[in-house]
Amino acid sequence: MTRQQTQKPSGPTRSGYDNFQLIPFALIHLLAIYAFFVPFQTYYFWVILSLYFGRMFFVTAGYHRYFSHRSFKLNRFFQFLLAFLAQSSGQKGVLWWAAHHRLHHLNSDTAEDVHSPARDGFLWAHVGWILSPKYLGFDSELIGDFSKFPELLFIDRHNWVPPTILGTVIFLLGGWHLFLWGFAVSTVLLYHGTFTINSLAHLWGSRRFETTDTSRNNFFLAFITMGEGWHNNHHHYKHSCRQGLRWWEIDFTYYGLLMLSWVGVVREIRPALRHISDTEMEESVT
Repeated sequence: MTRQQTQKPSGPTRSGYDNFQLIPFALIHLLAIYAFFVPFQTYYFWVILSLYFGRMFFVTAGYHRYFSHRSFKLNRFFQFLLAFLAQSSGQKGVLWWAAHHRLHHLNSDTAEDVHSPARDGFLWAHVGWILSPKYLGFDSELIGDFSKFPELLFIDRHNWVPPTILGTVIFLLGGWHLFLWGFAVSTVLLYHGTFTINSLAHLWGSRRFETTDTSRNNFFLAFITMGEGWHNNHHHYKHSCRQGLRWWEIDFTYYGLLMLSWVGVVREIRPALRHISDTEMEESVT
């Protein structure tokens, strides 16, 4: 049984952590802490900001809206490029990510959900399930539409390559200190910014739609994740490319994809729906 094709997970299990994943995960956090003991230069801040939000866009547009939900179309070259850039985040392979996210939507907040804070606690939903040996692999049937591409299978299998290349380039450009501040710190921030959608976005915020799960909308989470914080909207219209439905619901990922559609890179952006009734759009805070 290969890493790419495993049995479908059947709910969380706390059988310890996989050291192959835990050691590098802990190491990058230690390096981020160590950064505060080396000199800081002002331009490091801009590097951190650029690498955080730049890669957050590729995580949200790539891992989530494209590979998990197919909310727009790309040609094969840009599809691979998006997968490569998304994996520069260090959040495992694109097929692994999308398969588990599809499983989450199929079973959100049920016993079969891989990361439900309502059922299994904040820590498990935030990071525990990612480091669990139970979820090393994924069900290839869940992602059969993309696993037919050999280049995606290759980059998923070698998911360590994009972040390694990025870290090496940063080190060569600015040395050890830039690596610590620019790569390690931004990567740790990116980890936990992304993870808040699995954890906090099911605990903190408002509910516009009466979905069968605990998903919530949260302006702060939408800001730090470039639009993913409109999570209740997303669970109601999971294939919509646009997650911020109201004009004031900022969704920078959608804006970026819209601009890419103007130059022909992105095609056939899927809307939330053709018509939204005033009654349905009334927000009820719970």
